[in-house]
Amino acid sequence: MNAPNPNEEDAKRREAEMAAMRQRVLATLLDPQARQRLTNIRLVKPELAAAVENYLINAASSGRLNRAVTDEELKQILMQLQQPKRDFKFGRR
Repeated sequence: MNAPNPNEEDAKRREAEMAAMRQRVLATLLDPQARQRLTNIRLVKPELAAAVENYLINAASSGRLNRAVTDEELKQILMQLQQPKRDFKFGRR
């Protein structure tokens, strides 16, 4: 059997602590409906949810966000961060 490397255990523990800290910060930054919407998005598009979380945490740490974000505000943030979809049109001859 391979014994786990102590450095790997430390890295996993630190990663879990960071994830827990992010969740605590987001719990204070989002109202319940917005938190539920972000959870649903995380299931479908984890990279978009991570981008929104980073945006919210950066906004709060820089002082641009001083109250809980509502569901409507979260929708606006999602629209800003989501990459525009491309339309392809094919001309027929």
